[in-house]
Amino acid sequence: MSGGVDEMTAFRGLQADLAARWALADGNGREPRDIVVIPSLSFDGIDRVSIDGVIHYEERMLFALNLLRHPRARLVYVTSAPIHPTAVDYMLSLISGIPNEHMRGRLTVLSLYDSSLTPLTQKILRRPRVIERIRSLIRPECGLMTCFTVTEAERSLAVALGVPLYGVDPDLCWLGTKSGSRWAFRKAGVPLLPGAEDLKSEAELIDAIDELREEHGDIERVVVKQNTGFSGQGNAILDLSALDAVAPRKTGSAGARRQSLADALPQMRFVDPLQTWETFKERFEREGGIVEAFLAEKDRRAPSCQIRISPEGSLDAISTHDQIVEGVDGQIYAGCRFPSDAAYRMGIQRDALRVGEVLQDEGAIG
Repeated sequence: MSGGVDEMTAFRGLQADLAARWALADGNGREPRDIVVIPSLSFDGIDRVSIDGVIHYEERMLFALNLLRHPRARLVYVTSAPIHPTAVDYMLSLISGIPNEHMRGRLTVLSLYDSSLTPLTQKILRRPRVIERIRSLIRPECGLMTCFTVTEAERSLAVALGVPLYGVDPDLCWLGTKSGSRWAFRKAGVPLLPGAEDLKSEAELIDAIDELREEHGDIERVVVKQNTGFSGQGNAILDLSALDAVAPRKTGSAGARRQSLADALPQMRFVDPLQTWETFKERFEREGGIVEAFLAEKDRRAPSCQIRISPEGSLDAISTHDQIVEGVDGQIYAGCRFPSDAAYRMGIQRDALRVGEVLQDEGAIG
């Protein structure tokens, strides 16, 4: 039934009850509520081999254990490989007012014992007995599923489990791409780096870089990003300072400038050490991407704000942090510090809420 009309009909039917289920899961009432957490990295084309410790990214959603603060909540957390008990104990220790043993009795951490690089959701869909096991642990009439990312695979799993999915509809996933993000920032009136989005070919990329350099003569480097890059993967840095033919307002022909850029693209510094220009270009032209001015590390901070758009319609700023980055030109996410610097914390919250309003108007939740 995956991806067919019957699945879509079933999914819409489940989603019609999402607002009530979410109010139940996040509320303080005494009603029972069950939550299935699927922390799958369902990103198309991501080379997971190149991401250090990628299997541990499935621990990113351990914050969901906070839902066990409700005495009648049950939670099923599914992973590819076992999570060390110490990590679970630590997260539970942060929840005050409820005995650890009581929460442990309502928590099931279900491991597939499969460390292969296939996304977790696909692993589950290929294992009907695992789906039945999850179903046996929840009460579908008061359950919902939440995920790290949402694709058609997560939609299929929600239908298989018979519970609504708390997350962005897969049809709106374009909003979370690099191009979609620039579009949302621009529509919200939030400042963003000089650049261009919705690029779908080498020729469009070359034209965009050429125009960017002509309009902003002080730009010496640009970063090219594939639309669904993750943790710095899918990024590449192009140094323009040595390309005399593309210097601003040169008298050389447009053809010469573009040829100079075409010759330089294969020499970009790719964040993924296994990447080549040919493999990078193939994916860039398949899914699209952006180019932006590159900020030197000495001038750069990497703050982030997390917001929540609830199925009931509320929009809230949840937290902020400053990212810790490393690797090629500081492109790889290595961790973060909570909260972000007080000098700009309120400002990024205001901007994030403005972007959130745009996303909410498009129908996004999560």
